Amino acid sequence: MYCKNCGKPMDDVAAVCVNCGAPKMAGNSFCPNCGAQTAPGAAFCLSCGVALNPQAAAATGAQKEKLVAGLLAIFLGTLGIHNFYLGYNQRGVIQLLISILLSWTFIAPTVVWVWAIIEAVKIFQGTLPDANGNPLK
Repeated sequence: MYCKNCGKPMDDVAAVCVNCGAPKMAGNSFCPNCGAQTAPGAAFCLSCGVALNPQAAAATGAQKEKLVAGLLAIFLGTLGIHNFYLGYNQRGVIQLLISILLSWTFIAPTVVWVWAIIEAVKIFQGTLPDANGNPLK
């Protein structure tokens, strides 16, 4: 992560930039993904293509559908398909591997299914954004 105010590298868990003292995600001069300088008010970084604010993603239709993600979690949750859809690939792979490799136990897939139902509830409540931090529409 990079400071949006000064463009210097920043720890992901830091609350403020140690170089300029700006709060996390404050500023509009640099891309938080790659650190490249951006035009103030720009919707996307021209270097890496990441959306610089959730409103930009919403304006271009880049937001994921809440209904699609929720239904995937309910019906294909044990395979982690909803996490792949939302961009949480590591979480999706974990759910998929647990379900496939431990399917003979019947307990592990049930636990993963409960995990997916909890994520479905979070999706429908609007508290689980996609992997880029964009809210679901």
